[in-house]
Amino acid sequence: MILAFMTGVFGCASIPQEHKGAATGAGIGAATGAVAGALLGSPGAKTEMAVLGGVIGALAGGLIGNYAYDKKKSKDDTAAKYKYKPSQGVMVKIESASVVPQNVNPGQKVELKMTYALLGSPPGEMLDVSETREIKYQGELFAKPKMFVSREDGTYSSAIPITVPSSAKKGKYTVVMTVKAQKASDSRQVSFNVK
Repeated sequence: MILAFMTGVFGCASIPQEHKGAATGAGIGAATGAVAGALLGSPGAKTEMAVLGGVIGALAGGLIGNYAYDKKKSKDDTAAKYKYKPSQGVMVKIESASVVPQNVNPGQKVELKMTYALLGSPPGEMLDVSETREIKYQGELFAKPKMFVSREDGTYSSAIPITVPSSAKKGKYTVVMTVKAQKASDSRQVSFNVK
């Protein structure tokens, strides 16, 4: 089960009542509308419920698209790669993070991608995981899509597409990608340029 929506870019009034408890706002104000719907992903990828919402500031008018994920490696293969032992507890490791393409014109789409390893779930159980992607322009937070998922041990890739609005300001945008499970977390920073 996955719950995905934009946090910090629109007020709780835009979030359906059943999802309000899971929303974690960034406190940057300025509400915009949201539309919930099941969306189609790329061939072979798994997708589930996502919420589309506008983003504010330098990216006002942009859309957050569907969240897609794939399991890349099994628990055993991931544990072997990291020489993991259960006594280490929960481990989260981002293996790669990227924005594709890195240079984009207003009106084009970028994908915020990451691959991460997750180990340490109790036998027969899954870990509750949060994936956050904070998008900043000149140090100011403009979007923070956050997904809450349940995962078994293994290596996963996930992606969120964003359509850059035609009115987007030119320059460098930074994206801080973070994965958390229990007390373990890892972050990576990447960037893209609007030409």
